[in-house]
Amino acid sequence: MAFSEFEQKRYEKMMSQYIESRRPEPKIRNKVDLSFRVYDYSVEVFEVRPHWKDTSVIQTHSIAKATFVNTQQHWKIFWMRSDLKWHTYKPDPTVDRLESFIEVLETDEMGCFWG
Repeated sequence: MAFSEFEQKRYEKMMSQYIESRRPEPKIRNKVDLSFRVYDYSVEVFEVRPHWKDTSVIQTHSIAKATFVNTQQHWKIFWMRSDLKWHTYKPDPTVDRLESFIEVLETDEMGCFWG
């Protein structure tokens, strides 16, 4: 079972506000942009770009993910490494609220999310 409809809308609103604050300026969004998706028990942040060879093909590149662990009532934070696998974000592997995940993304202590 995934998030309730209420939780889904709440998390979408929260992430939408955060992503909007991080998006590049409108004139270059057709070349690089940010987005997110809320699914199952996860919230994922990703980059959106056209393929370098065929610009009609849009690609997404995952940046960060928070997954809610219902049995422990916390969010696990992951980042996408160059091996294209999710890895636990070591400085803050778990947080108690989605708002705290956003704070970890913004701080990016290790430079794993935004470089």
